[in-house]
Amino acid sequence: MSDKVIVDIYTDGACSGNPGPGGYGTILVHVDKDGFKHEKELSEGYKCVTNNQMELMAVIVGLESLKKPCEVTLYSDSKYVVDAFNNNWIDGWIKKGWKTASKAPVKNVELWKRLLKAKEQHEVKFVWVKGHAGHEYNERCDNLAVAAYKGENLKESLD
Repeated sequence: MSDKVIVDIYTDGACSGNPGPGGYGTILVHVDKDGFKHEKELSEGYKCVTNNQMELMAVIVGLESLKKPCEVTLYSDSKYVVDAFNNNWIDGWIKKGWKTASKAPVKNVELWKRLLKAKEQHEVKFVWVKGHAGHEYNERCDNLAVAAYKGENLKESLD
């Protein structure tokens, strides 16, 4: 058993148009040593992004918000994100100089690199959940993401 803090991270990205206004929603859940459940919600909206960018940002922001090394189970309805790790796509992309199996450039390379840096100090297990299927945290993340891009303070860029 690891001494690392155990955290569940739930993520979702949403977009109106692809590209178009978009947002992400992330919920971190931790049960402390006394059995108390702690939740932290994060979200932000952007003026013109893709759905995949928002899926990635949801994961990145969740991992970047962790203050010390953690054991993370990360839940996402994005096959793009989950399969990149569980099917080792990311390792292949890196070996091929950020090219896909068909030799095309990998999209969103800067976000993938940021995600890799954000997960460096953590043990992360990626779990796919079916979107819009009644999963409590996935639904909450979707609501956060949609509310973020429908909000008034949309960011111009992902920086």
